[in-house]
Amino acid sequence: MSIEELKKTPYFHLVDSAKLESITDYAAWLEAILHNACSVYEENGELFLIETKQFVARLDGLKIEIYANEHPPPHFHVKSPNVNASFDIENCTLLEGAVNNKDLKKIQFWHKRAKLILVDIWNSSRPTSCPVGKFLGV
Repeated sequence: MSIEELKKTPYFHLVDSAKLESITDYAAWLEAILHNACSVYEENGELFLIETKQFVARLDGLKIEIYANEHPPPHFHVKSPNVNASFDIENCTLLEGAVNNKDLKKIQFWHKRAKLILVDIWNSSRPTSCPVGKFLGV
């Protein structure tokens, strides 16, 4: 995908800056960094760009996401116009928020089949400074 095509996606902030050729490309990249779900973390004097939110899936109008710098236990977020809740990755226990029974059953059904994907995304999106760290159970 070309730089021009990538500028039209929500992932332009993840482009390798070595591939940018013009000041216009760098300006568009800065704009993407400033307005996308990412943060810059410093470790030992080096700066790292990480996504603060990782989209996991869309399930019948429910958006499932994992955030980068989180609190224990490892969990995922479910959002829709009627739902704003978080669930434990281990067993899909509702941790926070409210959800109707119909949506809860969909989330639980999906979780049984997608748990390994959730674990993989959780582990790959942890910054080194995350107080929770990687998910070790399965």
